Amino acid sequence: MRPEDRDPAHLWDMLQAAREVETMLAQHDLAAFLDDLVLLRAIERSVEIMGEAARRVSSTYQSAHPEIPWREIIGQRNILAHEYGQIDHALLYKTATEDIPALISQIEVLLPPLDDTES
Repeated sequence: MRPEDRDPAHLWDMLQAAREVETMLAQHDLAAFLDDLVLLRAIERSVEIMGEAARRVSSTYQSAHPEIPWREIIGQRNILAHEYGQIDHALLYKTATEDIPALISQIEVLLPPLDDTES
């Protein structure tokens, strides 16, 4: 299987993780987010999953869709995975509440709808 054949699956993974972030933060402001260690770690993990999935999208597909901030998404994953002692959680919250909703819309346009047999 060519890497390009897996691109839709990676996009679905990105979309699912992004939607989870949006749902988890729906009723939380920055103060509540910073005060809830379980929520904070869950958001970190979901953003990390998004970055890992983005990293697996083929370079051909990434080049064809420059509207997706691939480098930034992957970079955030690398910070969360490798520089976790230096995470700016206020910035993570800003990313989660401002950038991820836009990303969801961008990804939804790229994905074919699921037919009823795949639900």
